[in-house]
Amino acid sequence: MLSQIVAVTGVNLRSIKDRLGMSAVAVFGIVGVVVVFVGVLSIAEGFRSAMRSTGDPDTAMILRAGSDSEMTSGLSGDQARIIGDKPGIAHDASGPLSSPELLVIVNHPLRRSGTDANVPLRGVEPAAFRVHTDVHIVEGRPFQPGRNEIVAGRAATRQFTGLAVGTSVKWGENVWQVVGIFEAGGSAAESELWCDAKVLQPAYRRGNSYQSVYAKLQTHDSLQTLKDALTTDPRLTVAAFREPEFYERQSETLQTVIRTIGFSIAALMALGAIFGAINTMYNAVASRGREIATLRALGFGATPVVVSVLVEAGLLALAGGVIGGALAWAAFDGFQTSTMNFQSFSQVAFAFAVTPRLVLRGLVYALEIGLIGGLLPAIRAARLPIVTALREF
Repeated sequence: MLSQIVAVTGVNLRSIKDRLGMSAVAVFGIVGVVVVFVGVLSIAEGFRSAMRSTGDPDTAMILRAGSDSEMTSGLSGDQARIIGDKPGIAHDASGPLSSPELLVIVNHPLRRSGTDANVPLRGVEPAAFRVHTDVHIVEGRPFQPGRNEIVAGRAATRQFTGLAVGTSVKWGENVWQVVGIFEAGGSAAESELWCDAKVLQPAYRRGNSYQSVYAKLQTHDSLQTLKDALTTDPRLTVAAFREPEFYERQSETLQTVIRTIGFSIAALMALGAIFGAINTMYNAVASRGREIATLRALGFGATPVVVSVLVEAGLLALAGGVIGGALAWAAFDGFQTSTMNFQSFSQVAFAFAVTPRLVLRGLVYALEIGLIGGLLPAIRAARLPIVTALREF
């Protein structure tokens, strides 16, 4: 049977050049499906990558218990001080490596469209730069405590207008001076603006309050020690997480939305590609009716005929998948954009990510389309009456 399958498949593949037009229609139909499928999912993959790269596993993030984001959390200045004194938090010569932080959302025009979007403005204390060790000023200088000065993340400067060093921006009744630009390893933190928390609090009438505390752990295993100290203190009602764990959870809602849309669009396009594959393979079977009938008359079984048609359909689909994956990688990989983080309702800048795993999923999807499209023509080829087919030709 194996030798028959190889022989019949060889005949099928050699005759593709005689049906090049119809075969190309099927291939490029699948190319379109794979480009859209991989392109849309690369948005979710890029956003997930940006969020996962945010934070240090040896940094804890403390929020009010029950909060699912910094925007829904709230801590008093006294609570932030109490948290900073807990065991499990690392210290240096300047004191505990604990950073109370305040997050507000400001409106600022996007660079491409000019429409206003939400930008996270984070108020931090000097300890923040000792806690967030991945944050580095790459242009200008850090803000001076007590002044209306901000430093902007590199991704924010790409997405929003008027954030170059030396420019001024007005939010509410305050005018802020951009004095520096920072990078944070491509993480979501680069979509933020940072300023002095003590200046931000009165500017937005927040009193002596914060929304989160970031703290360096003494060791990687000190998180449980810190959690125990926090939960046993009656003055606190808080929850602690590792920083990457928290930010990965922040990406789940948007990932689900994008993947649902991506699979829905790809499924609709796949229907068209399947019909194209069916039409192509029916044409292939019809054009080789005499050959198939002759082989059957010589003793070739139905199974080799079915397999040969499916192999041809699968190879055409894989060709479309390879081309589609290459086009998606060339068009989308590394493309810079921003989107709304549904947890914080602020813009997060990120780059599309066409990963090998995503391209492989596109190839598998293409192969499935090809095999489904080739199944009915393969069955028809196997059931083709030998005598009738020979008389027709």
